[in-house]
Amino acid sequence: MIKRAFFLVLILLSISNLNAQTVIAKYAGEFMALGVGGRAIGMGGAFTGIANDVTAGYYNPAGLANLNYPQIALMHAEQFGSLVNYDYGAVAIPYDTDMSFGISAFRIGIDGIHDTRKALYDANGDGIIDIRDDRLDYSKITEFSNQDWAFYLTFAKRYSENFYWGVNAKIIRRSIAEESATGIGFDVGAFYSPIENLFLGANLQDVTTTLIAWSTGRNELVSPTLKIGSSYLLTEFLGGYIMPALDFDIRFENRRFASQFNLGPVSFDMHAGLEYSFRNLIYVRGGYNDVKQFTIGAGVKLPKLNIDYSFARFSQSEIERLPDSHRISIILTLEEPRFLRKGL
Repeated sequence: MIKRAFFLVLILLSISNLNAQTVIAKYAGEFMALGVGGRAIGMGGAFTGIANDVTAGYYNPAGLANLNYPQIALMHAEQFGSLVNYDYGAVAIPYDTDMSFGISAFRIGIDGIHDTRKALYDANGDGIIDIRDDRLDYSKITEFSNQDWAFYLTFAKRYSENFYWGVNAKIIRRSIAEESATGIGFDVGAFYSPIENLFLGANLQDVTTTLIAWSTGRNELVSPTLKIGSSYLLTEFLGGYIMPALDFDIRFENRRFASQFNLGPVSFDMHAGLEYSFRNLIYVRGGYNDVKQFTIGAGVKLPKLNIDYSFARFSQSEIERLPDSHRISIILTLEEPRFLRKGL
C-alpha cells in the first residue's frame, strides 16, 4: 500500500513541477470513457446505436429525443473491488413535440490515498530518502483524495420521424490533493433509422478539442473521438426480442499498442453487445468491450422502474487478476398520461 501511495505522490510531484504549457494529452479524457448504466455496460458499452433511454445523454445526445416520458437514472459502481467509487445520476425531460433536455453528472473518486511527501525527509532535513529506507516517518503520513467530476447538459431534437440530432455541453472538474483542473467541451450526435428496427448512431465527442486547465499552469487538450454504432431489433424471438449491437470508437491520438486495431495514428476499438428480453419483463445481456473484457448483465422491469446489473472481470489469471467490477443502476420512468410528450 505504501509503495503504491509513493508512486501516486511521484505523479503528483511531477505535475506540480511542470511549467505552464499546453499539450495534447493522450489519456486526459479517459475517465469520461468508463461508461454509465448497468444496461449499456452489460452489453459491452455498445449503446451508440441504441440510445433510447436517459443514459443517451452520455452515449449519444441525439438519442435523448427517443424519450416520450421523463426519466431519472442513478448508478453506483465499485471498480476493482472497492478501490474506485463511481457514481452517476441523470434526468431527462421531453419537451413539446420534438425536443428533449437532459442533465447528467458522474463522479469517480479514490479516497484515502497515503501522502508520504513529508514523511520521506530524513531527520536532518537533507532531502528525500528512498522508500525502502527504514527511516520513513509513518507519523507524518497523511491522506488525500483523487476526484473527477463531469456534468453533461444535453439538448436533442427530432428533425424528422427517422432522424434526430443532439448536442452536449460538458463541464469537467478534476482534483488530486491540492491541485485541481477545470475543463469544458462539446459533443455532437446523430440518430437515424433507415428501415424498420434498424438503428444507426454517431457521436463526435470533444468535437472542438476539450481544454482541461490545471492550477499548475498546465493545459491539457482532449482530442475528438468518433463513436459510431448500430443495432437491430429482432421481435417475436422466444417470447420476446433479441437485439445485437456493434460500436466502434475511432481515435486520432496514435494509440498504437493501446488499441484493438490501428492504421497509423488512427485507432479503432470495438464494443459488441446482445440483449434478450422476455416479454419486456426480464433482460439478459452479454458483451465485449474496448478493453478486451467480456461483460454480462441482467435486468428486470417493474412498474415505472428498471433495475439493471452488470459484471466485468479484467483477467482470467487468478494470480494477477484485478478485483471484479460490479455496477447496478435504476431508471425511473414517469409513465403517466400527464407527462407524455405532446402530440402523442
